[in-house]
Amino acid sequence: MQKVLSLILGGGRGTRLYPLTQLRSKPAVPVAGKYRLIDIPISNCINSGMQRIYVLTQFLSVSLHRHIGNTYKFDPFSKGFVEVLAAQQTNEAADWYQGTADAVRQQIRYVIEDPCSDVLILSGDQLYRMDFQKLLQTHQQTQADVTIAVLPVPRDQVPGFGIVQLDNTGRVINFTEKPQTDDLINAFRTPSEWIASRGFVPNGREHLASMGIYLFTRKALLELLNSRPLATDFGKEVFPRSIKSHRVQAFLFDGYWEDLGTIKAYHEANLALASDNPPFDFHSPEGVIYTRMRFLPAARIESARLKNALISDGCVIQKGADLERCVVGVRSRLGANVTLRDTVVLGADRFETEAERRANRQMGRPDLLIGEGSVIENAILDKEVRIGRNVRIVNKRGIKDDEGENYVIRDGIITIPRGAIVPDGTEL
Repeated sequence: MQKVLSLILGGGRGTRLYPLTQLRSKPAVPVAGKYRLIDIPISNCINSGMQRIYVLTQFLSVSLHRHIGNTYKFDPFSKGFVEVLAAQQTNEAADWYQGTADAVRQQIRYVIEDPCSDVLILSGDQLYRMDFQKLLQTHQQTQADVTIAVLPVPRDQVPGFGIVQLDNTGRVINFTEKPQTDDLINAFRTPSEWIASRGFVPNGREHLASMGIYLFTRKALLELLNSRPLATDFGKEVFPRSIKSHRVQAFLFDGYWEDLGTIKAYHEANLALASDNPPFDFHSPEGVIYTRMRFLPAARIESARLKNALISDGCVIQKGADLERCVVGVRSRLGANVTLRDTVVLGADRFETEAERRANRQMGRPDLLIGEGSVIENAILDKEVRIGRNVRIVNKRGIKDDEGENYVIRDGIITIPRGAIVPDGTEL
């Protein structure tokens, strides 16, 4: 496993996750109350015995650098590392990353200088658990140059993915990126019988979607990135080109997998984690998800009603609070008689002192909490927000997309940006 080098792509601008990505990179976005998205691929690598990891970053990466530096420290004798490779001007390139393939090309010297035999390329904004040893086993047994992890998806989801077409051995013979027409979608249908013969239950899912998880031999990666014309994106250019010149194999996966690249997907995935039977278990013995160790007290809850809620370390929930289908992040404070429905609260990076509270009150600013009597539904509250008393954030106008001074609405979900102040009595 030491011969596999892992590259996690975290350099995208993350515009679809705005405003959560207004002040941070996409992989640094918090998830499930106390983790960050980058913890998912890194933990999957560590649990699979692949402990040599580079994270490629570009936009707003300071908090991501800090999180990785404070979290992932290996025994010096293990030769493991998690290091950040930020976009930079060099003698060869002076531009930002132009796409996934271009990001790897601009950092290719770290692959060239490494003694690895294979390179694993991952996305930094997905929620899943995978044993990459099984992926590597398929890669080696089929003597593939490239192996793509694929997931069966129903027809209505096909336009959002790169879709592969396979022969009977599982070799990729065709690839299309986000097909839109019925003729093209039908052409890439995989018979249910073939999927069932591989030990999976099709359930009407007759298309195989790329998961953004790729395993290259070192030789094939260098060849494909250097071939002319130079490709900028794996899905749109590298794979359609590679199936003609290299052996590209598919690795079928049928566990939980979600791309958290949009506000709606992010909101739904977080709330699902608080359900009676969550689709993803962060503390599964089959693969624990790691994150930064915080020295925080246990959450304190005063005679509140909670139904399907995740409450993180360091939280204080005062009497009369009513929470249903909620995720409450670290250091959150909820005032008396607060009502939360279908809401994700990201928490805070620090506790506010009493002296700070007094100073803020003199300036007419709410405390660093959700104020007494406030009602919040179908929303995301970013870190460090100050919600006054008797505030109603319920999207009373039923708006699908909008943006104001202290809020952003996407797909009907209200997001309060990091550090925003919502005064007493506000209605949104």
